[in-house]
Amino acid sequence: MSTSAPAPIRPSTGSGTQASKVWLVAEREIGSKLRSKAFLISTGILLLLALAGIVIGGFASKSAATETTPVAATSETASVVSALPNFTVTEVADQAAAEKLVRDEKVDAAVVPGDGPSGVTIIALKDAPSSLVSALSQTPEVTILEPATTTWILRYFIAIGFGLVFMMAAATFGGTIAQSVVEEKQTRVVEVLLSAIPARTLLAGKVIGNTVLAMGQILALAAIATIGLIVTGQRDVLSMLGAPIIWFAVFFLFGFILLAALFAAAASMVSRQEDIGSTTTPITMLVMAPYVLVIVFNDNPLVLTIMSYVPFSAPVGMPMRLFVGEAQWWEPLLSLVILLASCVAAIAIGAKIYENSLLRMGTRVKLAEALRG
Repeated sequence: MSTSAPAPIRPSTGSGTQASKVWLVAEREIGSKLRSKAFLISTGILLLLALAGIVIGGFASKSAATETTPVAATSETASVVSALPNFTVTEVADQAAAEKLVRDEKVDAAVVPGDGPSGVTIIALKDAPSSLVSALSQTPEVTILEPATTTWILRYFIAIGFGLVFMMAAATFGGTIAQSVVEEKQTRVVEVLLSAIPARTLLAGKVIGNTVLAMGQILALAAIATIGLIVTGQRDVLSMLGAPIIWFAVFFLFGFILLAALFAAAASMVSRQEDIGSTTTPITMLVMAPYVLVIVFNDNPLVLTIMSYVPFSAPVGMPMRLFVGEAQWWEPLLSLVILLASCVAAIAIGAKIYENSLLRMGTRVKLAEALRG
């Protein structure tokens, strides 16, 4: 977080459009963060960690997929084992030779003729490889009516990815807005600012400036994820993630605006930095909830469906449902309409609280008083 004070906004000497005044505040917010070495370093570390995680995970999964288990087999069983994936077969003359390779730990197991239903017997030194046992076991024919589009492990990590990115970006920049509001109240800078521009213009500029910064990080992470998946040869995962990532960016944009307005409004009700938590904790919980829920219930269609329509969790829930193929084409559009309506309502309420509380110093302003004005 930046420790340098943002550049002051000079009182307007001309008429100036409302949009230009909003952008002036937004530029002030963006500039103060971009001049912060801590912000730049933390962003760089975040991008490097994301790239490293994708590359390491990709190479690990590829290595696990290509890893083979050495197995000995006689001429009678060699053809059976050779037909199984991920096994390297060493053909031997008889069972005694196979047992010798197992005892010398040159192979993990041996497959020799047997009298059981499968017609083979597995010989192992201590524990038989479970993959070999399951591969040679007689199992009934299975018909899947609704085949899964993703594996559970991929679904789990994608859920963590969406949830973690949303929580970190929203909490980080939401906290920045809250601290900026209280700092301006505590130092009385807000009185100078309000002599130049209206309170709602100041709020709009703060929200837009931090939204630009948050979206910049989201787009940079998306670019890093794309590069990492291409480098590790995971183009199939990339093709599955394309549309969900785009929808995530769209939902995050409006979801963050909603949260940013609430963070600013909540912070305006206190006048000291140490009191910020008393008003912003409920909003922080709303930011953390989607992260926890999407990880715990990533395989629960009912919970994900509910999450995809609740405004605070839609930026995580809907992209997850799109990734696993559980959402119809019209559902993200309907969810986005609900989010936009909630965003408008949150901005209206947040602006009223912000405007009525900004110049009230001392004790915490009660929510009912802030709404009444």
